[in-house]
Amino acid sequence: MTDIGANIRPLTIGNIKINPPIIQGGMGVRVSRARLASAVANEGCAGVIATAGAGMFEDHPGNEFTSVNEIALQNEIRTARSLSKGIIGVNIMVALSDYDSLVKTAVAEKVDLIISGAGLPFHLPSLAAGTETKLIPIVSSVRTYNIICKRWEKQYNRLPDAVIIEGTKAGGHLGYSIEQIEKDEPNLEQILADVLAYQSEKGLTIPVIVAGGIFDGGQMRYFLERGASGVQMATRFVCTHECDVHPAFKQAYLDATEEDITLIKSPVGLPGRVIRNAFVESIQKGLRVPFDCNYQCLKTCDPDTAPYCIARVLADAAEGKLEQAFAFAGANVCRCNEIVSVKELIENIVREYAASHTAAGH
Repeated sequence: MTDIGANIRPLTIGNIKINPPIIQGGMGVRVSRARLASAVANEGCAGVIATAGAGMFEDHPGNEFTSVNEIALQNEIRTARSLSKGIIGVNIMVALSDYDSLVKTAVAEKVDLIISGAGLPFHLPSLAAGTETKLIPIVSSVRTYNIICKRWEKQYNRLPDAVIIEGTKAGGHLGYSIEQIEKDEPNLEQILADVLAYQSEKGLTIPVIVAGGIFDGGQMRYFLERGASGVQMATRFVCTHECDVHPAFKQAYLDATEEDITLIKSPVGLPGRVIRNAFVESIQKGLRVPFDCNYQCLKTCDPDTAPYCIARVLADAAEGKLEQAFAFAGANVCRCNEIVSVKELIENIVREYAASHTAAGH
């Protein structure tokens, strides 16, 4: 565990303490798995396994889709537990067609956290009733946060254990219009202020975690001083020895310049932030990659009209086949310049936090 984080206020979620107050973001398909999550947890932070495409379902008949992912997720959680005594969570997108089975699997394995976005997780409490697992929705506005709180309170007499607010600078699929993303409106500071004001008005003390473009310890201090309880960081964790993704994927991060970061319209109907390559340029020009789909892994995807299979593309990316795929990444991916251990990375973030304090003259 990283002792140098001792001077930073821990992120407390019920009976869980996360120190330094960092949640490693869940990156799919198959980018953040057991090895990365356990290494992060061993440093006192929260390690998170991405459940999207947990199993290699694309190589199986469609009727095995759910069971393949359940077994793979179970194995990932058990592997992470065998490698760490720390906090292990999972990220489960509401848009996944096997959402319920993945939640039930995670709950049965007694994960510490379930983080759920890409849709409104209205019935998540019913799937985790009577357990110690903490439930954390991801929202992009105070409006969606309010809707979730009202629904959970009315139907289940409970509220989220924490909330993650994700701004426009995150990687992957984004819950904003392309115009909002390009203008960074609303920005993360404004969303945080809105959510904190809402909580104050309602008398709530739910931990608020900021995400989307958080890259260094200085940014972490900035948001903690503005009332956030913790941060979620993803992009920078790709460039670690323990990240489970293919070395070619990591190299794409190291090679990325500011000009290489671009937005695409994903087949699932959302904008996505990716690293530009020849394949990205081809699909931006209208390239179609015909495919047969016998599982429809995302509720919002129409295989009959989708120009390519996003699941296959992301699975290929994780295996380093970037000539026929792309890598999702956050807005600050161009700042990645070395591969380090998770321990070194978290120590660096804590040092950056301390240096920003000194530089600010506090």
